[in-house]
Amino acid sequence: MDAQSRDYFDLNLEAVLANLSQAITTLLDKVPMIVEDYPSDDLVRKLGLHSRRQLCGLYTGIPLTNRSIEGPPVPSDAIQIFREGILSQTRYLNGKITTEGLREQIRITILHELGHHFGMTEEDLDEIGYG
Repeated sequence: MDAQSRDYFDLNLEAVLANLSQAITTLLDKVPMIVEDYPSDDLVRKLGLHSRRQLCGLYTGIPLTNRSIEGPPVPSDAIQIFREGILSQTRYLNGKITTEGLREQIRITILHELGHHFGMTEEDLDEIGYG
């Protein structure tokens, strides 16, 4: 990814973050978000993907619904979002990515991964429009 594309993405990411509700931004303060161009080749293989552009985001950690005070210590949670994956899923208009489309895909990806943090499955997320 070239610097101009990365800057364009990051500018739109900042706009999305600025427009999220206070409740969501409070959650993001507790679950770090890591932004990368694309997932590692090792992660792509581990997930059985055909292309690194298939993955928009990934939640790592133990969902809140699976935690117990009697269980082992919980590793740190994190949300990763991948610029290339999000760009590849963004709607185009006349052969170009639209700002609105990119921002919507970024927002969906963030909310999708936060949903996993709260124990939501892919089916749950599809049902509410964040699939």
